[in-house]
Amino acid sequence: MPRPRITRRIRFAPGVTYFRPRGAVRLAESLLTMDELEAVRLNDYEEMDQEAAAKKMGISQPTFHRMLLSARKQIADALVNGKAIKIKGGVYKMMPGRGLGRGPGRGRMGGFAAGPGGSCICPKCGAKDVHQIGVPCYQQKCPKCGSSMKRE
Repeated sequence: MPRPRITRRIRFAPGVTYFRPRGAVRLAESLLTMDELEAVRLNDYEEMDQEAAAKKMGISQPTFHRMLLSARKQIADALVNGKAIKIKGGVYKMMPGRGLGRGPGRGRMGGFAAGPGGSCICPKCGAKDVHQIGVPCYQQKCPKCGSSMKRE
């Protein structure tokens, strides 16, 4: 039996979690986990070396390297074969830091939602909208002014 995965620490939650080729409606998906996205962000976008990035994520450098290779393969597969990229899941804990991930994660899937029901409210204009189950309020846009909503 393989040993359980170490929880990866990430500090970024993307505002957009689904990318697809323009004009495509139904197509195959390439799944990129949140921890793989964090590895790509730290190494390629922030230009951090693998040792420092691995330390920041709380994992070993070889594990970070394997995760980075897997993420790049998923991205390349989507680009070459015209697949959608879906960012979801992974074994991680959201840490305070940059991006939309402002609080601690809640278990294996990172959890931001405060449960079913309720409303999302716009911090700029005060407009309310019904909370969509499974979609964090910060990913919803205000119907009046277009800014990100927050949970009421």
